[in-house]
Amino acid sequence: MPLDIRPLAPADRAAWEPLWQGYLAFYKASLPAEVTETTWQRLMDPAEPMHVWGAFEGEMLLGIVQCVAHRTTWSTKSICYLQDLFTLPEARGKGVGRALIAHVYAEAARAGWFRVYWQTHESNAEAQVLYNKVADRSGFIVYRHNL
Repeated sequence: MPLDIRPLAPADRAAWEPLWQGYLAFYKASLPAEVTETTWQRLMDPAEPMHVWGAFEGEMLLGIVQCVAHRTTWSTKSICYLQDLFTLPEARGKGVGRALIAHVYAEAARAGWFRVYWQTHESNAEAQVLYNKVADRSGFIVYRHNL
């Protein structure tokens, strides 16, 4: 069955949450319920620069991609940070992740964004096989300081 990639809607919350929790578990992270609720509300708010699309096979949600469009000092156009990409373990290797990334690229082109970028953990070798085929590695190292 072909994949149907579409924006998630409020009615998709129950299907989205297990994938969101799976994403967090993959990175050995947990968030308070308040953060998950706020994230969902932001993803559903058309005034927010956040977007979420789902890859469906029939009624089954196989994967999600979440991104944030923001301004950049490198262009007059906005840039897209592909923040979260997750597929069900049983859907991996079947083109779901590639299709979701391609969808973000198409949406970015439609919106006139400057670039799509993302990061992954250095230990996520399986995903890097795909990422090395669909994007260029920037060579940058990420630093952060939590407040």
